Amino acid sequence: MPFLKLPDIDLHYEIEGDGPPIVLAAGMLSDSASWSSLLDPLAEHFTVIRPDNRTTGRTTPTNADTSPPKCAKDILALLDHLDLPSAQIIGHSMGGYISAELAALAPERTASLTLLCSAPMNLPRSWHLFQTFCDIRASGPEGLWLRSLFPWLFHHSFFDIPAQVDGAVAASLAYPYAQSAEAMQHQLNSIIGYDPSPLTAQIQTPTLGLLAQNDLIVPHRDALDLLTQIPQAQVHTIEHSGHSIHWDAPGAVLSHLIPFLKEHADDT
Repeated sequence: MPFLKLPDIDLHYEIEGDGPPIVLAAGMLSDSASWSSLLDPLAEHFTVIRPDNRTTGRTTPTNADTSPPKCAKDILALLDHLDLPSAQIIGHSMGGYISAELAALAPERTASLTLLCSAPMNLPRSWHLFQTFCDIRASGPEGLWLRSLFPWLFHHSFFDIPAQVDGAVAASLAYPYAQSAEAMQHQLNSIIGYDPSPLTAQIQTPTLGLLAQNDLIVPHRDALDLLTQIPQAQVHTIEHSGHSIHWDAPGAVLSHLIPFLKEHADDT
């Protein structure tokens, strides 16, 4: 159970596999466990490094500064700690902000950038949406906020099997390192007003964008317009998938992701 002690946090991370290094940055409300749908196939080819973002998982304390630029510096410190001159960086949703911040901050340390359901945009609608989930969690019955969240995360086909939904709620409630309600609110507060738009012009590293056709949180057309402005970007749309693209369509994600990572593996 490795930790990196930094001035204001103890950063928890996991490492699996062997090969060129890749770093996975989780999205809002998520931690390193959120990558389990992709982990085994990626670990067959790469050294997979999964930090718990500030406020999540086993990283403590949960009330430290958790802005995307601060989290990007955590990854940079982790690369230093692991004696890695560079790595390929992959971020989902809010983890895409963190990854893009790192690519802008230290392009020489970022061999490639992959953004899953993410782009340099931060809609006020999203702040209101996640504040509603925080409010439901604070005042509603246990698990109600998860049942309210899931339709925004998953493709509609996920709900065709009621037992699958019930199982996902039960697993989330039983997870021993689940983000607390207080940490959830703290993380949201760090995003409100955050402006990632300058990153579009600052990213110079080879970039892969994977967008979900049915994403209800990151509008597909708006995200596509922004990602295509990144000089070295290639963008693909995954059909029959929602915001949790790596859970709705892991095979399709991997079919684009692994060849891209192998193409840039020699740059690490």
